[in-house]
Amino acid sequence: MEYVSDELLGTFVPIVVYWLYSGLYSLLGGLEGYRLHSKKDEDEKNLVTKMEVVKGVILQQAVQAVVATILFAVTANDSETVVDQQASGLVLARQFIVAMVVLDTWQYFMHRYMHQNKFLYRHIHSQHHRLVVPYAFGALYNHPLEGLLLDTVGGAMAFLASGMSPRVSIFFFSFATVKTVDDHCGLWLPGNLFQTFFKNNSAYHDIHHQLYGTKYNFSQPFFVTWDRILGTYMPYELERRADGGFEARPTKDCNDE
Repeated sequence: MEYVSDELLGTFVPIVVYWLYSGLYSLLGGLEGYRLHSKKDEDEKNLVTKMEVVKGVILQQAVQAVVATILFAVTANDSETVVDQQASGLVLARQFIVAMVVLDTWQYFMHRYMHQNKFLYRHIHSQHHRLVVPYAFGALYNHPLEGLLLDTVGGAMAFLASGMSPRVSIFFFSFATVKTVDDHCGLWLPGNLFQTFFKNNSAYHDIHHQLYGTKYNFSQPFFVTWDRILGTYMPYELERRADGGFEARPTKDCNDE
């Protein structure tokens, strides 16, 4: 059997995981009793067609693949020195935690700045907010420049800062991909571990996609730490809609100013 390098797997496995996991959510999209918005709202409120979303995501993933290939090539010698460390669970845990913190920090401040800078929001970040009602395979639908700055550069920084090997990166970036898709899935499912163990989840991010929430809940994809520290955290309550499903509503003391 022909050998497939860790670098090649680290480049393309997260892409495959993205479409498989978002595809699973697409199949579950008809579960009206668990949706955060009705299917009607998804069809009527979103300002971009699903075909345009697919094209945008594929473009971003192509850029990510190119950058990942370059990054693995540049750090090839460094990755050879950490082979022995891969057997240590403690080292792996540290690498995951460092990568998560770095990615969260980078994305919070870049994401927030793209909202605060009117030029950047109007010409770049507003493309992602054409999805007023998020859905799974739209998670990486961004302006190409935003995709490069937030996701690709942020991922490269997390990889370098954590010192993880290409093999470990397969698992980390697949995990980060699943988490990002889950945050945009538009569903609140019982037993979903991401929604149980992470405060930054589909309901939390749904608040940000609504008009009243665009000044809040910038944190992504893992924790809500920076929102809490810097006063951009918007608490919410999940309520049952009369026509089925749930609605994430901000609490009364946190209305947009």
